[in-house]
Amino acid sequence: MKISDEILRIAETLSREVQELSFGPKVHTVYNPLTYAWNGHAEYLRRYGGCKKKVLFLGINPGPWGMVQTGVPFGEINAVRDWMGIEVPIGRPEVEHPKRPVEGFSCTKSEVSGRRFWGLMKERFKNPRDFFTDHFVANYCPLVFMEESSKNLTPDKLTAEEQKALFDACDRHLAAAVEILKPRWLIGIGKFAMERFSRILPLLDADTQRQVTLGSVLHPSPASPAANKGWAEAAERQLKTQGVW
Repeated sequence: MKISDEILRIAETLSREVQELSFGPKVHTVYNPLTYAWNGHAEYLRRYGGCKKKVLFLGINPGPWGMVQTGVPFGEINAVRDWMGIEVPIGRPEVEHPKRPVEGFSCTKSEVSGRRFWGLMKERFKNPRDFFTDHFVANYCPLVFMEESSKNLTPDKLTAEEQKALFDACDRHLAAAVEILKPRWLIGIGKFAMERFSRILPLLDADTQRQVTLGSVLHPSPASPAANKGWAEAAERQLKTQGVW
């Protein structure tokens, strides 16, 4: 089986597993972009996930104006459409929060984290093929959680019981992705993602465990004061210091 086919297969499995989960009253609305935005996600995997990688970057979960709209991790619309060359029809969730509409590539809002992340990669690599030859980007959790107010709930804010079922499925998917892509570096984008990488190490076969090295970069979220002081420079410096670049 081709690598791109294997990556597609495990993404479909993850989508089915998390779609069956239920969450408590604090979680008002849940989006699963691996269902309604599958066209975008599958195109990303087919186009750029078809070979072994040197570096696997990991985010937390989709943002409302990024992967929620495009199906691509950190999927700021301009980066996905104009740099990666992906623009496909996107559906809508069965239950949609009125303050977080899904408009696909017609959405005019910009995901700051995605704009920062892909902006650095575009600046350094120019052509997306040059980046994706050795690098790939995934999200740990494919689901988006919102309170009634539409405030974002990250997976670490769920109850322990909710986390258990969700994290089990996400851990299996992440471990499978590492086994398929065979990266040398596992780079968490933020502390949470780095911790999830460390948790899946026992799930890897012995050869893969010996091969990988954990690392991290500052998360590009606008909620981070450090990221707002020059994320691209900080991230590039961290990657060079760790020997990734």
